[in-house]
Amino acid sequence: MDPREMLHYVDHTQLKAYAVWEDIKKLCDEAVEFQTASVCIPPTYIKRVHDTYGEKINICTVVGFPLGYSVTAAKIAEVKQALADGANEIDMVVNIADVKNGDFDAVEKEIAALKKETGDKILKVIIETCYLTEEEKIALCKAVTNAKADFIKTSTGFGTGGATMEDILLFKQHIGPDVKMKAAGGVRSVEDLEAFINAGCARVGTSSAVKLIQEKLKEA
Repeated sequence: MDPREMLHYVDHTQLKAYAVWEDIKKLCDEAVEFQTASVCIPPTYIKRVHDTYGEKINICTVVGFPLGYSVTAAKIAEVKQALADGANEIDMVVNIADVKNGDFDAVEKEIAALKKETGDKILKVIIETCYLTEEEKIALCKAVTNAKADFIKTSTGFGTGGATMEDILLFKQHIGPDVKMKAAGGVRSVEDLEAFINAGCARVGTSSAVKLIQEKLKEA
């Protein structure tokens, strides 16, 4: 695959707590230049990015991030504000405590509630695979599918581990036909990026893809 084409799959990400406007602006400028799928940014920067870049940028943000244990009403409020500020895509974190307690009905209801709020905008569901058993991952594939979310996503990048090919292949077996996959966390090479795309990921979340591709193009 052409290196530049890979960037069309990338949610170009800057979610560090100490990210300043110069960091966000650099991210957005790179996203415009390289035509990444989106920028994934903290909620506090959505309006400024939207006001600065308008329709040049597809804005993704995070909700219930990174631990997932905000109550559903708080997550809904976050979604409403993010959409009002100009976001087009929401990456929510499931309530991992509910998952570990085996309350998948509650998880599914929460995802469905957030999908109702996002409407025709994209909802990605972060399940944080590093904390889960295989049985829990499979149950979450079903919950995400039943709740009609648009994507299942591996990781926040803030947990104890990131995306693995094993988890992506497991997702492929158990998600419904309308659910897409996003790998995130630990994508540190062009080879990783290409492998996840070839495995069927419609999106890859990473902060390093543009730098990696730039280096690859210089080598070529």
